[in-house]
Amino acid sequence: MITGAGPGDLVVFVTHLRRLRMSDPMPQYDSTPNYEHGLPESLGVLLVNLGTPDAPTPAAVRRYLAEFLADPRVVEVPRAIWWLVLHGYILRTRPARSAEAYQKVWTDHGSPLLLHSLDVAQGVQQKLSARLSGAVNVEVGMSYGKPSIESALQKLHEAYVRRIVVLPLYPQYSNTTTGTVFEAVTRQLAKRRWVPELRFINHYHESAGYISALAASIRDFWDIQGRGERLLMSFHGVPKRTLLSGDPYHCHCQKTARLVAEALELKDDEWQVSFQSRVGREEWLRPYTDETLAEWGRDRAGLIDVVCPGFAVDCLETLEEIAMQNAELFRSNGGGDLRYVPALNARDDHVSFLSRTIEKNIAGWPEANPDWSLAEASRQLEKSLQRAKDMGAEC
Repeated sequence: MITGAGPGDLVVFVTHLRRLRMSDPMPQYDSTPNYEHGLPESLGVLLVNLGTPDAPTPAAVRRYLAEFLADPRVVEVPRAIWWLVLHGYILRTRPARSAEAYQKVWTDHGSPLLLHSLDVAQGVQQKLSARLSGAVNVEVGMSYGKPSIESALQKLHEAYVRRIVVLPLYPQYSNTTTGTVFEAVTRQLAKRRWVPELRFINHYHESAGYISALAASIRDFWDIQGRGERLLMSFHGVPKRTLLSGDPYHCHCQKTARLVAEALELKDDEWQVSFQSRVGREEWLRPYTDETLAEWGRDRAGLIDVVCPGFAVDCLETLEEIAMQNAELFRSNGGGDLRYVPALNARDDHVSFLSRTIEKNIAGWPEANPDWSLAEASRQLEKSLQRAKDMGAEC
């Protein structure tokens, strides 16, 4: 009995508790029924890229864009206003045009972005499995579309992964890319009853291995194709206000470009940075790639090479926007040939760099200890479980 309360008060109190129970049910966390404790644990690696539609069709593109453009980190506009713009105009007009662009780069096996991302994951899996002491599981997740981050994390969960390192395939940090990955991953893991250990790689825009791989890919291209008059390093654009709000993306892009130029020993007038893929009327980071190439075309530049150091793998923005759209724009304004230097994709130096980066970020975990073995860990676990049972624990 509650001190100072009468029978009538107790009835009111119990009734109130029942109402709370019905209106605010007990939180439910993702669990494994009849979980078997003591199973061998493993390391998980989640590689994340932006995403892709399931097919190069207006319907598939509409589904993809609806998910992508609804993310408040991607489009920072008041939600009510943006919902009207997105559903009242953009999703009615853009899917058909974008589907035509996707059709130009789609392969017999599907989306270039997804295929290259899977190739990178396979390479990372092979290198880590050969170098680490314990079991490692590498999965690919997309911020938008399939395979989703949620499904990739579920696969890791089913493999008894207790330690996860997340590597967004974005060399330069941006709230619109890396920030969305962090939010999506933590939102999913927060639903779990047993939250795994988590390490998150924020960026690698100035890492020596990344710069070396970029420079090597450009040299390899020049060894086969010859060297153009100038090298344009085109990064994906973002609104200028993100820079003014403290996003480091612009600074990261500039440093990447400078380090690549230094590695290639380029003179100041032999290279330039630009930003592509802008939409809407708002000012984005300058100079714009299309305006730069149009100006170079009017100046009668003959042979231009373009590389996109912000894209880990080739996708619509590199294969269609740069290699097709902007190449035609350059020619139509009086220029010569524009040649696109492919993204790093699954080059061995790229995969090796990513693998080494992951290894550095798992320091202190069992798999990073050369003296640790899964067999010995299993024996120690069995001993621990037996001691627990001897003490009366139900494990």
